[in-house]
Amino acid sequence: MQGRIHSIESFSTVDGPGIRYVVFMQGCKLRCKFCHNPDTWETDSGNLMSVDELLEKILSVKEYLVNSNGGVTFTGGEPLLQIDFLLELCPKLKKNGVHIAIDTAGNFDYKDEKLNKLLPYVDLFLYDIKHIDNDQHKKLTGVSNSKILALASYLSNVKKIPMWIRVVYIPGITDIADSLDKYKEFISTLNSVCKVEVLPYHEMGKYKWKELGILYELTNMRIPTEAECERIHAYITK
Repeated sequence: MQGRIHSIESFSTVDGPGIRYVVFMQGCKLRCKFCHNPDTWETDSGNLMSVDELLEKILSVKEYLVNSNGGVTFTGGEPLLQIDFLLELCPKLKKNGVHIAIDTAGNFDYKDEKLNKLLPYVDLFLYDIKHIDNDQHKKLTGVSNSKILALASYLSNVKKIPMWIRVVYIPGITDIADSLDKYKEFISTLNSVCKVEVLPYHEMGKYKWKELGILYELTNMRIPTEAECERIHAYITK
């Protein structure tokens, strides 16, 4: 089986614990207005790679991944859109003792049969909640967050899979009205959250939108400081 791979980063320390081998998979159904990888959206793009090709690449650096208590992280795009590929690859990685993390926006039905077949092989979910308010989520990403919140609850409270919650702090958008209180309330209902990350909005991918001929709507947005992100983090986790 072949998968569509956008790119690979062989050494990362920000995509899960330890040193991570990060596989950026092609395809995403969300259209986040702050996305820094819009070139991963199209499902028929990317580089075709077989399961065994990618497995060989990952296992070639297995020693330093394992020695750092790291592993492989599948991100994107949305890696779960290529779940058949993951279903073939992840058991082979697990057989070789490789820690597996999946970075997802979670826009999937928690009753999905293939998803549930994959879960026993996943050690960690990096779970992106783009906006806690459903109406604002639709404006920001183009889709509802109902499936996203339901799947987060399922993974954490039913399947008990370790999870890092990731929130992008966009001043004037992700903190409006009672949004921070809603984030705090929802996160408190999850039982397997190991870490909450508040990531600052940035414009580092803005040039890609221009290259792709897509209008970047979030103009004149303020870039939050590290101190602001720390305050938001303290508020929603205390």
